[in-house]
Amino acid sequence: MSPQLVALLLLAASYLIGAIPFGYLTGKLRGVDLFAAGSGNIGATNAARVLGAKFGILVFILDFLKGVVPCATIVPLSRILTSENEGLPATLLQVGAASLAFLGHMFPVYLGFRGGKGVATGAGTIFVLVPGPAALTVVFWITTLLVTRTVSLASLVSVVVLVASYALGTQNPFSSDALPIACYLIAGATMVFVKHRGNIKRLLQGTENRIGEFAMRQTILRGLHIIALGFWFGGAGFFNFFAAPAIFTSFEQVVNAGPSDRTAQITIIPADASPKSKDALSKALAGSAVGPIFPRYFAMQAICGLLALLTALSWWKAGGKVNRWRIYLCATGLLTVAIGWPISNHVSELRLLRFAADSTIASAAKADFTSWHLMSLFLSFVTVCLAGVALALASRLPIEVTPTAKCESVEQKTVV
Repeated sequence: MSPQLVALLLLAASYLIGAIPFGYLTGKLRGVDLFAAGSGNIGATNAARVLGAKFGILVFILDFLKGVVPCATIVPLSRILTSENEGLPATLLQVGAASLAFLGHMFPVYLGFRGGKGVATGAGTIFVLVPGPAALTVVFWITTLLVTRTVSLASLVSVVVLVASYALGTQNPFSSDALPIACYLIAGATMVFVKHRGNIKRLLQGTENRIGEFAMRQTILRGLHIIALGFWFGGAGFFNFFAAPAIFTSFEQVVNAGPSDRTAQITIIPADASPKSKDALSKALAGSAVGPIFPRYFAMQAICGLLALLTALSWWKAGGKVNRWRIYLCATGLLTVAIGWPISNHVSELRLLRFAADSTIASAAKADFTSWHLMSLFLSFVTVCLAGVALALASRLPIEVTPTAKCESVEQKTVV
């Protein structure tokens, strides 16, 4: 068979696999029509609500696999079934299989194109296409669910996190190679919002269904809050006050020491070079070592800050100055990260432009570098302080959270 025909058959199979209504079939086996019970949806959430948690988990796993299997197998199967090197690129094949499996779940031909909302099947596809952002999405889905006890809101937040994490974590998210995945993620997120329009309306009205309270929810939230703040404060503090200064000092010593084991016994600058030249080289080398760290450094801060803020918001209704202040601190810290991230990128660009061959460009970069660098350092220092104070306030996290008119009664129920 020709590569094009093989691709067409495999893509059609992806839709048919995605269209298998596991939730509907599970309900029928239990004597229940999920279209006529609960929210009227055949997805895992309604299955859990109507049939019980065990069947809800089963439906979620099966719907999840509907996304994984077509997306993960289409490329190797196409190579097995044809020996030609022509046909669709691997990325397009995967995105095509993911899209059709996703659409199959939402519009299954077996049920007159009346299906689920696509969250579980879509999750399966993104774990194959973009495993890193997918794992981060799961973290935020769980956190949002714990904070709000609302599955629909957790799903909506998670797709926003997915698109944002892919866009920020990919160097060129809209390049020719990455564009198919970017389009799929954006289109998928849009479809999830469209399918959740009824939930969004109920969320705005305050009538959306929520899962029941459970004993470990507050314990898990406190643990997530402390871990997020610990990583945020510890990571930012260590990088700013220990790692970065040590890197610059180390390169200064390497350049001034001449050939050594750290330069593989290679002369990287003449021994009689001026102190100014040696200083410029040491800073340039240190900058080249530190520069690639910044995107991950700021991504770590953004993730930890968002998790800390989300978990802190769960205690807003409990009242008390401590709970209010922990939210203000996390929100302000996130703001300094959001401002500092692009400034840091600009500083990295200026650091390279200082050594441009064009003297005019180099002079302008040198003139701007100091002020922007100082601003970046100041914002980093403020962020570390805010995260540190928020971490200190974690010693007074609520044990029990019940809205009360008297803040003092809530503040007494804290970990001392």
